[in-house]
Amino acid sequence: MGHTESSSPLVSVIIPCRNEASFISQCLASVMAFDPPDGGFEVVMVDGMSTDGTADEIRRWAETHSNLELLENPGRIFSTGLNLGLAASRGDLVVGLGAHCTYPRDYLVRCVAASLRTGAANVGGLLSTEPRDQTREARLVHAITTHRFGVGNSGFRIGAGEGVTDTVAYGCYRRSVFDRIGLFDERLVRNQDYEFNRRISAAGEQVWRTPEIHARYFNQGRIKGLLSQAFRTGKWNTWMWYVAPYSFSLRHAVPGLFVGTLFLTLVGGLFSPVSIAAFLALLLLHLLFGLAAGIAQGRRHGLWMTPILPFLFLSYHLAYGAGTLVGAVLLLIRRSPVSIIGEPWKGAGFARVTPSRIKR
Repeated sequence: MGHTESSSPLVSVIIPCRNEASFISQCLASVMAFDPPDGGFEVVMVDGMSTDGTADEIRRWAETHSNLELLENPGRIFSTGLNLGLAASRGDLVVGLGAHCTYPRDYLVRCVAASLRTGAANVGGLLSTEPRDQTREARLVHAITTHRFGVGNSGFRIGAGEGVTDTVAYGCYRRSVFDRIGLFDERLVRNQDYEFNRRISAAGEQVWRTPEIHARYFNQGRIKGLLSQAFRTGKWNTWMWYVAPYSFSLRHAVPGLFVGTLFLTLVGGLFSPVSIAAFLALLLLHLLFGLAAGIAQGRRHGLWMTPILPFLFLSYHLAYGAGTLVGAVLLLIRRSPVSIIGEPWKGAGFARVTPSRIKR
């Protein structure tokens, strides 16, 4: 990967995807409409063996766009897709994007400008979370995931300002950083971008956030889907901390601490009324904070949702925290899908093979 970085770098856009037939055309329409940076850009789509016609839709786009290439990802997960895209791409700057987003025309040129201006190993911006549709359920999901009480102090989600940060969404990496600290960790089905950004910081380099860069992300459309996503993320947080301790973040641990404390006070209530009082007090305090957040979101998105949101915030945090604790238990009984192979991750598995190109 030994590329010489220039003032007019070629940009490689890598988009791993799997079963995104209903959304991939919206994503590609925004990507192929990017204002080209001075050095130009290429797009590498990496399909995780989709079964819904996603690859066929990408092929149709490739017929009319010579800078678009389609690869197969036998590993099927995001991290193997990113690594395969890295092996096949040529750019001095590498932008990893999600298939469930749309992007403004100036996304790439702003990424390039920020990278050249700051010299950071990775630069990125803000993520504007949008409702999947205009149903009430989708709007409730949107309200939960766009308030600080719901997602914590995650800067790229809550509109934080410019500066050094722990992570960004859909960042623009200098290719040289992969030579120095390795590839994306293929042990991680989730959180691989967060782990990599924390690895950048642990290596003494910078992850930089600038609000001028932004993307639109279309969230889960159903409460059940959101809670399932939260539970899975909680589990993978625990497993990420295990294989990469430098990736630990207190904001990701808070839901697990909350659920663990609730569980202990509930069990303690079998022996002491004080524990039951503590359990009820914790629930009440959470609901009061949820009500304050619900009032704020109700004013923004509709007062009808205010009385519902305190209970949904609680459900969301319970699902996330339960996932964290279940992940820890599975680690203890050696039933987790991760193991210590060596840190930091240097690349293995599908990243070591020649990428398989899907014929147009």
